[in-house]
Amino acid sequence: MVAVGLALAAAGFAGRYAMQAMRQLEPQMKQALQSFPKTAFGGGYYRGGFDPKMSKREASLVLGVSPTANRIKIQEAHRRLMILNHPDRGGSPYIAAKINEAKDFLDAKTKK
Repeated sequence: MVAVGLALAAAGFAGRYAMQAMRQLEPQMKQALQSFPKTAFGGGYYRGGFDPKMSKREASLVLGVSPTANRIKIQEAHRRLMILNHPDRGGSPYIAAKINEAKDFLDAKTKK
C-alpha cells in the first residue's frame, strides 16, 4: 500500500516537473515552429482560385504532379483524385471538371 502511494506521488512530481519544463520551453518551441516552411505543416494549399485558362503550372498543381511528369504519373494522379472527388460520390462537379481539364491539358502537352 505504501509502495503504491509512493509511486503515485513520484508520478505526480514527475508530471509537475514536466509541465514546468514545458512552460519554460514554450517560447523556444513557438519560434522553432515558425521557422519551418509553411508547406511542411499544413500551409501547402494553393491560395487563390483557378485561372480563366488552364496553364501547365495550374494543371500540375491541380493533379499534384511535376510539370514534367510522364503520362503514367498523370493518369495515376487523375485516377486518385477522381476517386476522391467524383460527383457520383458526393464530390463537386466543378472540381471534377477541373481535374479532367488538367489531365487533358497535360496529356496533350506530353504527346507533343
